[in-house]
Amino acid sequence: MSSTTSQLIARDGLGLLVRHWACPSSRAQIVLVHGIGEHSGRWERAGSYFADHGFAVTAWDHRGHGASGGDRVDVASFEEYLDDLELVLASIGDGKPAVVYGHSMGGLIATSYGMSPRPQPDMYVLSAPALSANIPIVLRASAKVLGKLRPGMRMANSITGDQLSSDPRVGEEYFADPLVETKPTLRFGNAFLSQMDSIRNEYEKLTRPTLVIHGASDDLVPPQASAPLAGLDNVKRKLFAGMRHEIHNEANWQEVLDYVIGWIDAQLA
Repeated sequence: MSSTTSQLIARDGLGLLVRHWACPSSRAQIVLVHGIGEHSGRWERAGSYFADHGFAVTAWDHRGHGASGGDRVDVASFEEYLDDLELVLASIGDGKPAVVYGHSMGGLIATSYGMSPRPQPDMYVLSAPALSANIPIVLRASAKVLGKLRPGMRMANSITGDQLSSDPRVGEEYFADPLVETKPTLRFGNAFLSQMDSIRNEYEKLTRPTLVIHGASDDLVPPQASAPLAGLDNVKRKLFAGMRHEIHNEANWQEVLDYVIGWIDAQLA
């Protein structure tokens, strides 16, 4: 099932590209929340797979990402991403259970949303949620200090292709993709790091049924980043041996998505 696109207008008037994978007889809706610098088009395979297995799927390009409006990877406040997630969730309402599936930065957005008083979906899937990350000290310091002094300044992130997947084609296609942005602003970096800090030690506010999945060989967002969530009664955590950051883009990606589908179905039952 290939995707179609539409547009939503954010609260501040920004245009957001929204991608849909239709499933007329769906048993639930999945909202995919992508990671930093990428876009929803990189989720075509996962979206199609979920749609073929009985789920209506929606994703969108974050503001400043992909084909959505806004300065490239630049926000004054992380709350802007939560506002957009709330808008997308409101747009899909058809009475079916809703699942928010957030990956990496999208996992931080989803976790933050789940801890907020905003209208909630029925469950969450958090893939390598960026609750902490291996960010070089120079980038971290620059974001914290220069993010306030020179907010529009850009600095290349430290992501490498081999961190994404053990399949070299994934990294090659990532860096060749004209819609991928690898130089966020320092204002974004400051907002990103501040959001990590603001929710730390308060994860018990995440009360919906939640599945955490993580590549055991992920050195971009190391597995220990999601470990604190494993202690919550409403959370199930699964590590996938030998997999790196984008477990949905590994050679055995179907194993990951089938596991997610099995968990969702268990919650629906």
